Amino acid sequence: MRHRVAGKKLGRRYSHRRALFRNLVTELLRYGRITTTLPKAKAIQSVAEKMITLGKRGDLHARRQALAFVQSKDVVHKLFDSIAAQTAERNGGYTRILKIGERQGDGAPMAIIELVDLQK
Repeated sequence: MRHRVAGKKLGRRYSHRRALFRNLVTELLRYGRITTTLPKAKAIQSVAEKMITLGKRGDLHARRQALAFVQSKDVVHKLFDSIAAQTAERNGGYTRILKIGERQGDGAPMAIIELVDLQK
């Protein structure tokens, strides 16, 4: 029974899963939208929203917490400067997942995860 067990393991050890989440969240914040499998998109959605909430807080401790997870200083600067400003009036729900069908090779369900208030 999986009572009170949050999150998906995605067939990976903890260290591999954490590295995967760090990479995917960093790229999502860098580019604004990424294409990945549906289970990975659902798994990183909550982590990405927590990072954006840290960016909206804007204090030094939040910046250090974001730097401990996000792998690029440039992405953290973008998170705290532009992404936090774009999502200032939104209270959660910073990302959306769009299903785009199945992958050609193995039939895995694919999805696009993107920032809702993305302005190019």
